[in-house]
Amino acid sequence: MKRTPKILLVAALVVVVGMAFRVSWNALHDVAKAVGADDTAATLYPFVVDGLMALALVATLVLTGRDRTFALRVLATYTLASLVLNYVHGLVPDLHSTVDWGRLADWDPANWALVLLATSLPVGSIYFGSDMVAKVLHHRPALVTDQDVPAQVIVNRLGSDLRESTPVQPSETAALAPAESADSLPAVAVVEAAPADEPVDVAPVKVAAADVEPRTRRATGRVPQSARTPRPTRTPEELLSEARSATADWPDGDLTAEAVRKAVRTSSANARTLRDTLRSERAAESEAVPA
Repeated sequence: MKRTPKILLVAALVVVVGMAFRVSWNALHDVAKAVGADDTAATLYPFVVDGLMALALVATLVLTGRDRTFALRVLATYTLASLVLNYVHGLVPDLHSTVDWGRLADWDPANWALVLLATSLPVGSIYFGSDMVAKVLHHRPALVTDQDVPAQVIVNRLGSDLRESTPVQPSETAALAPAESADSLPAVAVVEAAPADEPVDVAPVKVAAADVEPRTRRATGRVPQSARTPRPTRTPEELLSEARSATADWPDGDLTAEAVRKAVRTSSANARTLRDTLRSERAAESEAVPA
């Protein structure tokens, strides 16, 4: 809405509220005179009741949460009280003339209740009005975070930030261009679509092992002993037989414990034992051969 219609709307509201206050002022003034107020107090009494209603309305527009609920309850209470006193003023003809003191109802309990209501409203205005003013003065508006902003607003904000970013320089564009030219790119085979009524032979596609990117395995920790595959235990005779077969063509200089261990895949202690045994056998064979 434009500014001019807003100003006209607020001005019309002020005029309507002013006329309504004048109508209510007449009834509240007469009620205040009936409960014993003097001329000055009776003149100010409508401002105490209806004025607090306006204050509570402003507080509801500023406060939030429990404080706003409190202001709404005060507004509803004083609106209802003003309505009751205006209603009583219309029912009791004696209140229409200026009197120093009178009754608000012929029935005593009703009269007592109405007098208590009329006399307690100024005291309530002091208490509730001070409380609401203190709440408004100490009110701090909540900061708007990204969680409170709708997703569409965040997307628009990101888009505007991208549009306002620094433009890329021509030199940077050249640096970002791919090094390979169009001629160096692999050719793409174009397969002509066959008619719908002819069968199409689809050859299976083989993927080379080198083209498949190996998946990185996640560390799982030490494998429990119960989950391991049991390794067969070889006897010393089997180890010696395997060592003889593996080292049959080896020269004496290559017959070391480390070489035997790698060939037979055994422990270092077993490899040293096998080395000594094999050397002893070769030395015995050399002595047995006649010169």
